[in-house]
Amino acid sequence: MSTLPLTSERCHNHATREAVAKCPDCRNFFCRECIAEHEEQVLCAACLKKRVGKPAATKRMRLPLWRTVQFGAAIFVLWASFFYLGRFLLSLSPAVHEGTLWAERWWDSMD
Repeated sequence: MSTLPLTSERCHNHATREAVAKCPDCRNFFCRECIAEHEEQVLCAACLKKRVGKPAATKRMRLPLWRTVQFGAAIFVLWASFFYLGRFLLSLSPAVHEGTLWAERWWDSMD
């Protein structure tokens, strides 16, 4: 570890440039071109890539799984809709299926 002030340190990537910040993750000093701000912290490019790269890869892995679950749920809902519609139609009176229900004039028998 160095006890020199920040102004006397040199960039880890560019030996001829003066360091302006120290990366909190890798503890190396870097010039203005080698650092970036992320979530209110100054990080070097390598540490920033480590922090940001992992969740993005995890998201990419979850997306196909989530799409598969959505597709499966949609297929199940369609199947259940047709299944219960069929059960309802089968539970109706045979007169409805044969067409004789509408031939009877039930409103005449109410007199």
